Order: sequence, then structure tokens, then C-alpha cells
Amino acid sequence: MKQIKKLDLLVLDELGYIPLNKEGAELLFQVISMCYETKSIIITTNLQFGQWNHVFGDPILTEAVIDRLIHHSHLLLFTGESFRYKESLI
Repeated sequence: MKQIKKLDLLVLDELGYIPLNKEGAELLFQVISMCYETKSIIITTNLQFGQWNHVFGDPILTEAVIDRLIHHSHLLLFTGESFRYKESLI
């Protein structure tokens, strides 16, 4: 946590790729709460918010995480085919 407090930007790449256990979900919530309104966070994911409960495993915790993340945020949604997928066809 001390190292995270020193950061200006925290990047969480591929959120939801692997579901979190209860302890991991609670720890990530603590990190996000600590950064809330004080640090910049970038999260990449292929999941819609409605699917995040599968990652965090608890609907109340999931709602609290999403609430903190979307407050004062900019959401960028990308549609279309994956660039990785396109390149693999060449």
C-alpha cells in the first residue's frame, strides 16, 4: 500500500481475466478506495459492469467498486474486432 500511495497513476490491465478470491477482491477494493479521488486509475477489461460480480464475487462489494471508479471518470468504450485477432489472421 505504501508503494501504491506514491503512484500518480495505477493501471489495472485485463480486469476480470481471472476471477478474484474473497481476500483478493477485498484487497483490490481497499486499493481502489485508497486511490479514490486522490490518484488516477486506468482499468482495461472486456467485461461490462453487469459482469463484474463474477470477478468480485459479492454484489455489494462490486457495486461499491464500480461506484468509486465511475465517479469523476471518463469511460472509453471500444467496439469492433480486436486488433490482436485481426493480426492473427494475417
